[in-house]
Amino acid sequence: MQAIESSGDRHGSSSAPHASVVGDERRTPTFAFHFHSWKRPVFERYFPNRQFSFVPMYVSGKAFRSKWCPLILAQGKPEIFVWSQRAPDGLLAFARENAIPLYFVEDGFVRSAEPSASRTPPLSLTLDSGAPYFDARYPTDLERLLLSYDFELDKQLLAGARDGIRFLLETGVSKYNSDTLSDVASLYGEKKGKRILVIGQVEDDASILYGCDRPFTNNDLVRLACQENPGAQIIYKPHPDILNGIRLAQSKPADVAHLCTIIDAPLPMAKAFESIDHVYTITSLAGFEAILRGLKVTVCGSPFYAGWGLTDDRQRNARRGRPLSAEALFAGAYLLYPRYFDAATGAETSFEATVQSIRQRLSAPRSAIAEVRVRRPAWRPWGPYGLLGWRHLLTPLIAPIIAKIGHERDAEVFRQNPIEFFRELSEEKFRKIGRVLYPFGG
Repeated sequence: MQAIESSGDRHGSSSAPHASVVGDERRTPTFAFHFHSWKRPVFERYFPNRQFSFVPMYVSGKAFRSKWCPLILAQGKPEIFVWSQRAPDGLLAFARENAIPLYFVEDGFVRSAEPSASRTPPLSLTLDSGAPYFDARYPTDLERLLLSYDFELDKQLLAGARDGIRFLLETGVSKYNSDTLSDVASLYGEKKGKRILVIGQVEDDASILYGCDRPFTNNDLVRLACQENPGAQIIYKPHPDILNGIRLAQSKPADVAHLCTIIDAPLPMAKAFESIDHVYTITSLAGFEAILRGLKVTVCGSPFYAGWGLTDDRQRNARRGRPLSAEALFAGAYLLYPRYFDAATGAETSFEATVQSIRQRLSAPRSAIAEVRVRRPAWRPWGPYGLLGWRHLLTPLIAPIIAKIGHERDAEVFRQNPIEFFRELSEEKFRKIGRVLYPFGG
Protein backbone atom coordinates (compact mmCIF):
# COMPACT_ATOMS: atom_id res chain seq x y z
CA MET A 1 0.00 0.00 0.00
CA GLN A 2 1.36 3.36 -0.99
CA ALA A 3 1.50 6.24 1.43
CA ILE A 4 0.46 9.69 0.32
CA GLU A 5 3.53 11.80 -0.22
CA SER A 6 3.45 15.23 1.32
CA SER A 7 5.55 18.07 -0.01
CA GLY A 8 7.10 20.71 2.15
CA ASP A 9 8.22 20.45 5.76
CA ARG A 10 7.23 22.36 8.80
CA HIS A 11 10.14 23.97 10.59
CA GLY A 12 10.60 24.01 14.30
CA SER A 13 11.68 21.51 16.89
CA SER A 14 9.87 18.66 18.55
CA SER A 15 11.40 16.95 21.51
CA ALA A 16 12.37 13.31 21.16
CA PRO A 17 9.95 10.89 22.83
CA HIS A 18 10.73 8.94 25.90
CA ALA A 19 9.05 6.06 27.61
CA SER A 20 7.65 7.12 30.94
CA VAL A 21 5.77 5.50 33.75
CA VAL A 22 2.18 6.17 34.83
CA GLY A 23 1.67 4.44 38.14
CA ASP A 24 3.17 1.01 37.60
CA GLU A 25 2.46 0.96 33.89
CA ARG A 26 5.01 1.81 31.22
CA ARG A 27 3.62 4.14 28.60
CA THR A 28 4.01 3.13 24.96
CA PRO A 29 6.06 5.55 22.81
CA THR A 30 3.62 6.58 20.10
CA PHE A 31 4.56 8.72 17.10
CA ALA A 32 1.52 10.50 15.68
CA PHE A 33 1.51 11.79 12.09
CA HIS A 34 -0.72 14.53 10.69
CA PHE A 35 -2.55 15.42 13.86
CA HIS A 36 -3.80 18.99 13.97
CA SER A 37 -2.78 20.83 17.11
CA TRP A 38 -6.31 20.97 18.54
CA LYS A 39 -6.50 17.15 18.45
CA ARG A 40 -3.28 16.60 20.36
CA PRO A 41 -4.49 17.26 23.93
CA VAL A 42 -7.60 15.21 23.11
CA PHE A 43 -5.52 12.15 22.24
CA GLU A 44 -3.33 12.59 25.28
CA ARG A 45 -6.47 12.46 27.43
CA TYR A 46 -8.03 9.54 25.52
CA PHE A 47 -4.85 7.42 25.56
CA PRO A 48 -3.11 8.03 28.90
CA ASN A 49 -1.11 4.82 28.49
CA ARG A 50 0.76 6.29 25.51
CA GLN A 51 3.60 8.78 25.43
CA PHE A 52 2.83 10.80 22.30
CA SER A 53 5.32 12.52 20.04
CA PHE A 54 3.37 14.56 17.51
CA VAL A 55 5.33 14.80 14.29
CA PRO A 56 5.10 18.22 12.57
CA MET A 57 2.33 18.50 10.02
CA TYR A 58 3.39 17.91 6.41
CA VAL A 59 6.79 16.57 7.37
CA SER A 60 8.66 15.72 4.17
CA GLY A 61 9.83 12.26 3.24
CA LYS A 62 13.43 13.48 3.53
CA ALA A 63 12.93 14.89 7.02
CA PHE A 64 11.08 11.74 8.04
CA ARG A 65 13.97 9.53 6.97
CA SER A 66 16.77 11.70 8.35
CA LYS A 67 15.24 12.76 11.67
CA TRP A 68 12.21 10.72 12.63
CA CYS A 69 13.26 7.21 11.59
CA PRO A 70 16.24 7.22 14.00
CA LEU A 71 14.06 8.65 16.80
CA ILE A 72 11.43 5.95 16.31
CA LEU A 73 13.98 3.15 16.15
CA ALA A 74 15.62 4.41 19.35
CA GLN A 75 12.47 3.59 21.31
CA GLY A 76 11.61 0.26 22.86
CA LYS A 77 8.49 -1.18 21.20
CA PRO A 78 7.15 2.05 19.63
CA GLU A 79 3.84 2.41 17.83
CA ILE A 80 2.68 4.75 15.07
CA PHE A 81 -0.64 6.56 14.66
CA VAL A 82 -1.52 8.09 11.28
CA TRP A 83 -4.54 10.36 10.96
CA SER A 84 -6.54 9.14 7.97
CA GLN A 85 -3.92 8.34 5.27
CA ARG A 86 -1.73 11.39 5.54
CA ALA A 87 1.69 9.89 6.02
CA PRO A 88 5.06 10.97 4.63
CA ASP A 89 6.49 8.92 1.79
CA GLY A 90 8.14 5.78 3.08
CA LEU A 91 6.41 5.60 6.49
CA LEU A 92 4.34 2.49 5.80
CA ALA A 93 7.27 0.56 4.33
CA PHE A 94 9.44 1.66 7.26
CA ALA A 95 6.87 0.37 9.76
CA ARG A 96 6.56 -2.97 7.97
CA GLU A 97 10.31 -3.49 7.64
CA ASN A 98 10.85 -2.81 11.34
CA ALA A 99 7.73 -4.64 12.61
CA ILE A 100 6.38 -1.47 14.19
CA PRO A 101 2.60 -1.52 14.81
CA LEU A 102 0.90 1.21 12.76
CA TYR A 103 -2.72 2.29 13.09
CA PHE A 104 -4.77 4.48 10.78
CA VAL A 105 -6.94 6.69 12.98
CA GLU A 106 -10.28 8.15 11.95
CA ASP A 107 -13.45 9.50 13.51
CA GLY A 108 -15.95 6.78 14.34
CA PHE A 109 -19.53 6.52 13.10
CA VAL A 110 -20.97 8.57 15.97
CA ARG A 111 -18.80 11.67 15.91
CA SER A 112 -20.26 14.63 17.78
CA ALA A 113 -23.30 16.56 18.94
CA GLU A 114 -22.50 19.17 16.31
CA PRO A 115 -23.58 19.28 12.62
CA SER A 116 -19.92 19.02 11.54
CA ALA A 117 -16.55 18.14 13.07
CA SER A 118 -16.16 21.79 14.18
CA ARG A 119 -12.90 21.19 16.09
CA THR A 120 -14.70 19.37 18.91
CA PRO A 121 -13.36 16.18 20.51
CA PRO A 122 -14.58 13.05 18.66
CA LEU A 123 -16.90 10.83 20.68
CA SER A 124 -15.67 7.73 18.87
CA LEU A 125 -12.52 6.70 17.04
CA THR A 126 -11.45 3.84 14.80
CA LEU A 127 -7.92 2.42 14.86
CA ASP A 128 -7.23 0.14 11.91
CA SER A 129 -3.97 -1.69 11.21
CA GLY A 130 -4.87 -2.34 7.56
CA ALA A 131 -6.16 0.92 6.12
CA PRO A 132 -8.74 3.56 7.04
CA TYR A 133 -12.19 1.96 6.96
CA PHE A 134 -13.24 4.04 3.95
CA ASP A 135 -10.35 2.89 1.74
CA ALA A 136 -11.89 0.23 -0.51
CA ARG A 137 -8.58 -0.51 -2.23
CA TYR A 138 -7.16 -2.59 0.62
CA PRO A 139 -8.39 -5.00 3.29
CA THR A 140 -9.17 -3.29 6.59
CA ASP A 141 -9.60 -4.65 10.09
CA LEU A 142 -13.30 -3.81 9.79
CA GLU A 143 -13.61 -5.76 6.56
CA ARG A 144 -11.79 -8.76 8.06
CA LEU A 145 -14.06 -8.59 11.09
CA LEU A 146 -17.19 -8.57 8.94
CA LEU A 147 -15.90 -11.48 6.86
CA SER A 148 -14.91 -13.73 9.76
CA TYR A 149 -16.97 -13.02 12.87
CA ASP A 150 -19.66 -15.58 13.74
CA PHE A 151 -22.47 -13.16 14.40
CA GLU A 152 -25.18 -15.81 14.49
CA LEU A 153 -23.40 -17.60 17.32
CA ASP A 154 -23.13 -14.41 19.38
CA LYS A 155 -26.79 -13.97 20.31
CA GLN A 156 -26.02 -11.41 22.98
CA LEU A 157 -24.14 -9.21 20.51
CA LEU A 158 -26.99 -9.34 17.99
CA ALA A 159 -29.48 -8.48 20.73
CA GLY A 160 -27.30 -5.51 21.61
CA ALA A 161 -27.22 -4.53 17.94
CA ARG A 162 -31.00 -4.61 17.71
CA ASP A 163 -31.24 -2.45 20.81
CA GLY A 164 -28.62 -0.10 19.39
CA ILE A 165 -30.42 0.27 16.07
CA ARG A 166 -33.70 0.91 17.86
CA PHE A 167 -31.98 3.49 20.04
CA LEU A 168 -30.52 5.32 17.04
CA LEU A 169 -33.85 5.36 15.23
CA GLU A 170 -35.73 6.58 18.30
CA THR A 171 -33.22 9.31 19.13
CA GLY A 172 -32.35 10.31 15.58
CA VAL A 173 -28.65 10.32 16.48
CA SER A 174 -26.32 10.26 13.47
CA LYS A 175 -22.58 10.74 12.89
CA TYR A 176 -22.99 14.50 13.23
CA ASN A 177 -25.96 15.89 15.12
CA SER A 178 -27.91 19.08 15.38
CA ASP A 179 -30.80 20.38 17.42
CA THR A 180 -32.14 22.23 14.37
CA LEU A 181 -35.92 22.06 14.12
CA SER A 182 -37.00 21.37 10.55
CA ASP A 183 -40.39 21.07 8.90
CA VAL A 184 -39.72 18.31 6.38
CA ALA A 185 -43.17 18.62 4.79
CA SER A 186 -42.57 22.26 3.89
CA LEU A 187 -39.09 21.50 2.54
CA TYR A 188 -40.14 18.49 0.45
CA GLY A 189 -43.64 19.57 -0.49
CA GLU A 190 -46.63 17.29 -0.94
CA LYS A 191 -45.77 13.70 -1.77
CA LYS A 192 -47.44 12.63 -4.99
CA GLY A 193 -45.37 9.59 -5.93
CA LYS A 194 -42.01 7.93 -5.49
CA ARG A 195 -39.53 10.08 -3.62
CA ILE A 196 -35.74 9.70 -4.01
CA LEU A 197 -33.17 11.20 -1.65
CA VAL A 198 -29.74 12.00 -3.14
CA ILE A 199 -27.15 12.48 -0.41
CA GLY A 200 -24.43 14.94 -1.33
CA GLN A 201 -20.89 14.70 -0.01
CA VAL A 202 -17.70 16.76 -0.03
CA GLU A 203 -16.36 15.56 -3.36
CA ASP A 204 -12.67 15.76 -2.51
CA ASP A 205 -13.23 13.84 0.72
CA ALA A 206 -11.01 10.81 1.23
CA SER A 207 -14.03 8.50 1.42
CA ILE A 208 -14.76 9.31 -2.23
CA LEU A 209 -11.16 9.52 -3.42
CA TYR A 210 -10.34 6.07 -2.02
CA GLY A 211 -13.80 4.54 -2.02
CA CYS A 212 -14.53 4.96 -5.73
CA ASP A 213 -12.84 3.28 -8.68
CA ARG A 214 -13.72 6.18 -10.99
CA PRO A 215 -14.45 9.90 -10.68
CA PHE A 216 -18.01 10.57 -9.55
CA THR A 217 -19.65 13.83 -8.48
CA ASN A 218 -22.80 14.77 -6.62
CA ASN A 219 -24.29 16.07 -9.85
CA ASP A 220 -23.54 12.73 -11.54
CA LEU A 221 -25.47 11.10 -8.71
CA VAL A 222 -28.48 13.38 -9.20
CA ARG A 223 -28.50 12.69 -12.95
CA LEU A 224 -28.29 8.93 -12.34
CA ALA A 225 -31.20 9.01 -9.90
CA CYS A 226 -33.29 10.99 -12.42
CA GLN A 227 -32.42 8.65 -15.28
CA GLU A 228 -33.31 5.52 -13.33
CA ASN A 229 -36.47 6.88 -11.72
CA PRO A 230 -38.49 8.78 -14.33
CA GLY A 231 -41.39 10.65 -12.82
CA ALA A 232 -40.06 10.43 -9.25
CA GLN A 233 -39.41 13.45 -7.08
CA ILE A 234 -35.66 13.83 -6.61
CA ILE A 235 -34.61 15.44 -3.32
CA TYR A 236 -30.96 16.55 -3.28
CA LYS A 237 -29.43 17.23 0.13
CA PRO A 238 -25.98 18.84 -0.31
CA HIS A 239 -23.42 18.26 2.43
CA PRO A 240 -23.72 20.81 5.30
CA ASP A 241 -20.07 21.86 4.92
CA ILE A 242 -20.77 22.75 1.28
CA LEU A 243 -23.86 24.77 2.16
CA ASN A 244 -21.97 26.55 4.96
CA GLY A 245 -18.98 27.30 2.74
CA ILE A 246 -16.62 25.40 5.03
CA ARG A 247 -15.60 23.12 2.15
CA LEU A 248 -15.54 23.99 -1.55
CA ALA A 249 -17.91 22.24 -3.93
CA GLN A 250 -16.45 20.52 -6.98
CA SER A 251 -19.80 20.46 -8.77
CA LYS A 252 -22.41 23.18 -8.33
CA PRO A 253 -25.89 22.18 -7.10
CA ALA A 254 -27.35 24.95 -9.28
CA ASP A 255 -26.34 22.97 -12.40
CA VAL A 256 -28.88 20.26 -11.56
CA ALA A 257 -31.54 22.47 -10.00
CA HIS A 258 -33.89 21.75 -12.93
CA LEU A 259 -33.78 18.03 -12.09
CA CYS A 260 -34.38 18.07 -8.36
CA THR A 261 -35.52 19.82 -5.22
CA ILE A 262 -32.38 21.17 -3.51
CA ILE A 263 -32.53 21.32 0.27
CA ASP A 264 -30.47 24.37 1.18
CA ALA A 265 -31.84 24.72 4.72
CA PRO A 266 -30.38 22.92 7.76
CA LEU A 267 -31.90 19.45 7.95
CA PRO A 268 -30.73 16.73 10.36
CA MET A 269 -29.99 13.48 8.56
CA ALA A 270 -32.53 11.50 10.56
CA LYS A 271 -35.29 13.90 9.49
CA ALA A 272 -34.19 13.80 5.85
CA PHE A 273 -35.27 10.14 5.55
CA GLU A 274 -38.89 10.94 6.34
CA SER A 275 -41.22 9.96 3.47
CA ILE A 276 -38.26 8.74 1.34
CA ASP A 277 -38.54 5.52 -0.71
CA HIS A 278 -35.04 5.14 -2.14
CA VAL A 279 -31.64 6.65 -1.33
CA TYR A 280 -28.73 7.29 -3.71
CA THR A 281 -25.23 7.97 -2.38
CA ILE A 282 -21.60 7.66 -3.39
CA THR A 283 -20.03 6.52 -0.12
CA SER A 284 -21.84 8.46 2.61
CA LEU A 285 -22.42 6.85 6.01
CA ALA A 286 -25.98 8.12 5.65
CA GLY A 287 -26.50 5.23 3.22
CA PHE A 288 -26.03 2.80 6.09
CA GLU A 289 -28.36 4.84 8.27
CA ALA A 290 -30.93 4.49 5.49
CA ILE A 291 -30.45 0.69 5.49
CA LEU A 292 -31.24 0.66 9.21
CA ARG A 293 -34.56 2.32 8.33
CA GLY A 294 -35.41 -0.34 5.78
CA LEU A 295 -34.87 1.88 2.74
CA LYS A 296 -33.44 0.75 -0.59
CA VAL A 297 -29.95 2.18 -1.02
CA THR A 298 -27.96 2.57 -4.23
CA VAL A 299 -24.23 3.16 -3.72
CA CYS A 300 -21.91 4.20 -6.55
CA GLY A 301 -18.69 3.74 -4.59
CA SER A 302 -17.67 1.02 -2.16
CA PRO A 303 -18.27 2.21 1.42
CA PHE A 304 -17.71 -0.23 4.27
CA TYR A 305 -21.39 -1.26 4.27
CA ALA A 306 -21.49 -2.18 0.57
CA GLY A 307 -20.88 -5.69 -0.74
CA TRP A 308 -22.72 -7.56 2.03
CA GLY A 309 -26.04 -8.03 0.23
CA LEU A 310 -27.80 -5.01 1.76
CA THR A 311 -27.24 -2.44 -0.99
CA ASP A 312 -27.67 -1.94 -4.72
CA ASP A 313 -23.97 -1.81 -5.57
CA ARG A 314 -22.62 -0.10 -8.67
CA GLN A 315 -19.00 -0.87 -7.81
CA ARG A 316 -17.87 -4.42 -7.21
CA ASN A 317 -15.60 -5.35 -4.32
CA ALA A 318 -14.23 -8.84 -4.92
CA ARG A 319 -13.03 -9.26 -1.32
CA ARG A 320 -16.53 -9.01 0.06
CA GLY A 321 -19.64 -11.02 -0.74
CA ARG A 322 -20.59 -12.63 2.54
CA PRO A 323 -24.31 -11.97 3.11
CA LEU A 324 -24.91 -10.13 6.37
CA SER A 325 -28.01 -8.91 8.12
CA ALA A 326 -28.32 -5.24 9.02
CA GLU A 327 -27.98 -6.24 12.69
CA ALA A 328 -24.72 -8.11 12.03
CA LEU A 329 -23.26 -5.24 10.02
CA PHE A 330 -24.26 -2.78 12.74
CA ALA A 331 -22.76 -5.01 15.42
CA GLY A 332 -19.43 -5.14 13.62
CA ALA A 333 -19.24 -1.49 12.61
CA TYR A 334 -20.73 0.21 15.68
CA LEU A 335 -20.19 -2.16 18.61
CA LEU A 336 -17.01 -4.17 17.95
CA TYR A 337 -14.86 -1.97 15.71
CA PRO A 338 -14.80 1.58 17.19
CA ARG A 339 -13.79 2.90 20.59
CA TYR A 340 -16.04 5.39 22.39
CA PHE A 341 -14.89 8.16 24.72
CA ASP A 342 -16.36 10.63 27.17
CA ALA A 343 -15.24 13.97 25.77
CA ALA A 344 -15.36 15.64 29.19
CA THR A 345 -13.31 13.10 31.15
CA GLY A 346 -11.40 11.31 28.38
CA ALA A 347 -12.49 7.95 29.81
CA GLU A 348 -13.39 5.13 27.47
CA THR A 349 -17.13 4.44 27.46
CA SER A 350 -19.79 2.55 25.52
CA PHE A 351 -21.87 3.09 22.41
CA GLU A 352 -25.04 3.26 24.50
CA ALA A 353 -23.64 5.86 26.89
CA THR A 354 -22.36 7.94 23.97
CA VAL A 355 -25.71 8.02 22.19
CA GLN A 356 -27.48 8.85 25.43
CA SER A 357 -25.11 11.76 26.10
CA ILE A 358 -25.79 13.19 22.64
CA ARG A 359 -29.51 12.82 23.21
CA GLN A 360 -29.28 14.70 26.49
CA ARG A 361 -27.17 17.45 24.95
CA LEU A 362 -29.58 17.99 22.07
CA SER A 363 -32.55 18.18 24.43
CA ALA A 364 -30.85 20.62 26.83
CA PRO A 365 -31.56 24.36 26.57
CA ARG A 366 -28.84 26.17 24.68
CA SER A 367 -28.07 28.25 27.77
CA ALA A 368 -27.20 25.04 29.62
CA ILE A 369 -24.58 24.02 27.05
CA ALA A 370 -21.16 25.39 27.85
CA GLU A 371 -19.30 26.42 24.75
CA VAL A 372 -15.59 25.67 24.69
CA ARG A 373 -13.53 28.27 22.90
CA VAL A 374 -9.83 28.25 22.26
CA ARG A 375 -8.14 31.25 23.84
CA ARG A 376 -6.37 33.59 21.49
CA PRO A 377 -2.63 33.96 21.98
CA ALA A 378 -1.69 36.60 24.51
CA TRP A 379 0.28 39.63 23.38
CA ARG A 380 4.01 39.43 24.13
CA PRO A 381 6.66 42.13 23.58
CA TRP A 382 8.95 39.67 21.77
CA GLY A 383 8.97 36.21 20.27
CA PRO A 384 7.23 34.71 17.20
CA TYR A 385 4.93 37.75 16.85
CA GLY A 386 7.92 40.06 16.38
CA LEU A 387 9.65 42.77 18.37
CA LEU A 388 7.02 44.61 20.45
CA GLY A 389 4.53 41.99 19.25
CA TRP A 390 3.83 43.98 16.11
CA ARG A 391 2.64 40.97 14.10
CA HIS A 392 -0.50 40.87 16.23
CA LEU A 393 -1.48 43.96 14.21
CA LEU A 394 -1.68 41.76 11.09
CA THR A 395 -4.57 39.71 12.49
CA PRO A 396 -7.45 42.20 11.92
CA LEU A 397 -6.09 42.92 8.43
CA ILE A 398 -5.70 39.30 7.30
CA ALA A 399 -8.76 37.73 8.95
CA PRO A 400 -11.31 39.27 6.51
CA ILE A 401 -9.24 38.04 3.56
CA ILE A 402 -9.23 34.50 4.97
CA ALA A 403 -12.99 34.66 5.55
CA LYS A 404 -13.51 35.74 1.94
CA ILE A 405 -11.28 33.01 0.49
CA GLY A 406 -12.60 30.34 2.82
CA HIS A 407 -15.20 30.68 5.55
CA GLU A 408 -15.76 32.72 8.69
CA ARG A 409 -14.86 29.64 10.72
CA ASP A 410 -11.43 29.66 9.05
CA ALA A 411 -11.01 33.29 10.04
CA GLU A 412 -11.90 32.48 13.64
CA VAL A 413 -9.32 29.67 13.75
CA PHE A 414 -6.77 32.12 12.32
CA ARG A 415 -7.60 34.71 15.01
CA GLN A 416 -7.08 32.08 17.72
CA ASN A 417 -3.55 31.36 16.54
CA PRO A 418 -2.31 32.87 13.26
CA ILE A 419 1.00 30.99 13.23
CA GLU A 420 -0.57 27.60 13.86
CA PHE A 421 -3.31 28.30 11.30
CA PHE A 422 -0.85 28.80 8.45
CA ARG A 423 1.41 25.92 9.50
CA GLU A 424 -1.48 23.45 9.26
CA LEU A 425 -3.01 24.49 5.92
CA SER A 426 -3.12 21.69 3.36
CA GLU A 427 -1.89 23.75 0.40
CA GLU A 428 1.85 24.33 0.39
CA LYS A 429 1.58 27.74 -1.28
CA PHE A 430 -0.48 29.05 1.63
CA ARG A 431 1.95 27.56 4.15
CA LYS A 432 4.73 29.46 2.35
CA ILE A 433 2.75 32.69 2.62
CA GLY A 434 2.44 31.99 6.33
CA ARG A 435 6.21 31.56 6.57
CA VAL A 436 6.69 35.01 5.06
CA LEU A 437 4.14 36.63 7.40
CA TYR A 438 5.17 34.67 10.49
CA PRO A 439 8.74 33.40 10.00
CA PHE A 440 9.21 32.34 13.63
CA GLY A 441 7.47 30.05 16.01
CA GLY A 442 5.80 26.66 15.63
